[in-house]
Amino acid sequence: MSDIAVDPASHYDRVTLAWRWLLGEELHYGVFDTGDEDLPAATRRLTDLLLAAVCVEPGQSILDVGCGTGAPAVLLASHGATVTGITTSATGMEAAVARAAAAGVSDLVTFELRDGMDNGLPDQSFDRVWVLESSHLMPDRERLIAECARVLRPGGRMGLCDITRQRALPFAEVRRLRHSFGLLRDVFGEARMEPLDSYVQLFEQAGLIVDVKSDLTAATRPTFDRWRQNAQTHEREVIPLLGSEGLQEFVQASRILEGFWDDGTLGYGLVAGRQP
Repeated sequence: MSDIAVDPASHYDRVTLAWRWLLGEELHYGVFDTGDEDLPAATRRLTDLLLAAVCVEPGQSILDVGCGTGAPAVLLASHGATVTGITTSATGMEAAVARAAAAGVSDLVTFELRDGMDNGLPDQSFDRVWVLESSHLMPDRERLIAECARVLRPGGRMGLCDITRQRALPFAEVRRLRHSFGLLRDVFGEARMEPLDSYVQLFEQAGLIVDVKSDLTAATRPTFDRWRQNAQTHEREVIPLLGSEGLQEFVQASRILEGFWDDGTLGYGLVAGRQP
């Protein structure tokens, strides 16, 4: 493992193709109502929760911040919305453009290389802002949410869901876990997690009125087991992309995350609010 910080865009470019085998087409965690669902059903369940929190309707314009490979944007377009997806990953954008074309929604979806912390888009230009599991890769969370609020029209809504920090770690524990944190960084990229309440505060600081706050930690825990199942099932597809060591590190990293879920270190949450 390297001690050199990994640029999120270059990291994402490297792992995107493999992650579609490991994490599924939607590239995010799942919400498991019973624990027996397969991963595609669970990831769609999470997407549906964010859809409900943001209140997506036909004819709206939506900004998808950190759009990944375009699965959520295509889904939003299927609801009759016009979507602008932004990402710092050229590989992700290329995959997203191809996905939209294959789904026949290229007239409703555009993808652009932009930074969520400084998006350069006009003020009050969107009815909805959608941030699905990308904020932990953006170091300036305050700037990210301020930018999202800036481009939101009066009465518009913003929804965000992501990994959360559930407790503060004393320095001695950080030192003890430095190898685990290093492996997580190498596998999933340079990340920093915030408590769910911190996201609420940042929404309010940006002028948004928060009306949805959900702790989804328990419901997302089965995700790690499904990732490891995918690693075993798709070993032959993933090894040419990540190498044998890379695949083993992914499996080990999923176990580390699972342990952090179990000991109350990390979790998952959703927050949404409206622009007055």
